[in-house]
Amino acid sequence: MSFPLNKQLVDQTCIDFGLRNAHELGNASIRQLVGVVKDIERATGEEFVHMELGEPGLPSEVIGIEAEHQALLAGYGSKYPIITGIPELKHWGSEFVKAFINLDIPEDCIVPTVGSMQAAFALNLTMSQLDAQRDTVLFIDPCFPVQKQQCKVIGVKVDSIDVADFRGEALADELERHFKTGKIAAILFSNPNNPSWMCLTERELEIIGRLATKYNVLVIEDLAYLNMDFREKRGTPYEPPYQPTVGKYTNNCVHMISASKIFSYAGQRVAMVAMNPTLAHRHFEALAKRYDNDGQFLRNFVYIILYSLSSGVTHSTQFAMAAMMKAACQGRLNFVEHTKEYEKRSKRIKDIMLKNGFHIVYDTDADHREVGNGFFFTFGYKDWTGEQLLNKLIYYGVSAISLRPTGAQREGMRGCASAIREDQYDELDQRLALFNQDYGK
Repeated sequence: MSFPLNKQLVDQTCIDFGLRNAHELGNASIRQLVGVVKDIERATGEEFVHMELGEPGLPSEVIGIEAEHQALLAGYGSKYPIITGIPELKHWGSEFVKAFINLDIPEDCIVPTVGSMQAAFALNLTMSQLDAQRDTVLFIDPCFPVQKQQCKVIGVKVDSIDVADFRGEALADELERHFKTGKIAAILFSNPNNPSWMCLTERELEIIGRLATKYNVLVIEDLAYLNMDFREKRGTPYEPPYQPTVGKYTNNCVHMISASKIFSYAGQRVAMVAMNPTLAHRHFEALAKRYDNDGQFLRNFVYIILYSLSSGVTHSTQFAMAAMMKAACQGRLNFVEHTKEYEKRSKRIKDIMLKNGFHIVYDTDADHREVGNGFFFTFGYKDWTGEQLLNKLIYYGVSAISLRPTGAQREGMRGCASAIREDQYDELDQRLALFNQDYGK
């Protein structure tokens, strides 16, 4: 079938997913969009160039697979896991944080979670219960849309600022404006940023940490893309440069570290929360009153909140993550070098887009540096909204998500470089050239 695809067929597929037509795809969730695209592929026989789902495009690390296999053979599949985490994960989790972030997090403050999705849900829930006056989580946008959705599910208010609008010293004034209200329970951000791939500088992290301490705001640092700012040569354990972190500047912080992207282990749903020990052992009157205990943050997070969500993290996946972190700490697994493949893919995709009339939406980082190439990137076309672009690209067999749900103040789309294959670059070039031919006038 030639492009563009048959409009009636595409629209009917969207209708079958509860949408009136393709024009409503901008309101679809990521998973709903994936379902629509899969059905269009089945109906047309045409494979899409998939850039919508942030899924690893590299094989899972074999060290993890082997460790998980051995754990199952040893009989761990029949046993409930320890909810605080197996000793191996807690030990190597602590070492991993030291080796690649240069923070000292004791083993008792390392807690496994069923992916960072569960970690964010549990942390947002816990943060919202620490002080009745603090009912809002502040997001540094653009962000991962589901984290805001989680807040909506649990009845927590959301506020946000666009990172591109407040770089450097401007960030201090904007954060202080929000923190002064006394309503902010926590601030959540990813670094590198999903989806813009901009990276907060040391100065900006210091600003966040200093003001978080001043106003008693807790910080949730999402390190899903740990050491994937490939503009710096990172990845040697216990040697700089390390992953930049707010943990150097405040004790009011927790860090989410997932196996999904750094170890390509997304399907096994395993991550960990690394808590600053001062926060972990801090006692909150509101928690004590609510749960009739001593109000300690760590114990309530683990034994009340996490236990209500799951009876621990799968035994075998904990062994897998522990083994991968151990190998990384010992220099036997260079996960940063492995994930650099995304840098190459992202650059090639962006070059094709620029050639065919598209532009990069979030194109510069702090100090006017060009945004690095990595797992995610943003793109736009003319002055179109993200929804308009999505609604047209779908007919050309190219799928990505609108930036609107991420909280971005700029119009465009988020693309992920992970799923493209070597044989699809020319196909993407041809489809975008046809698109530009049809709409570039």
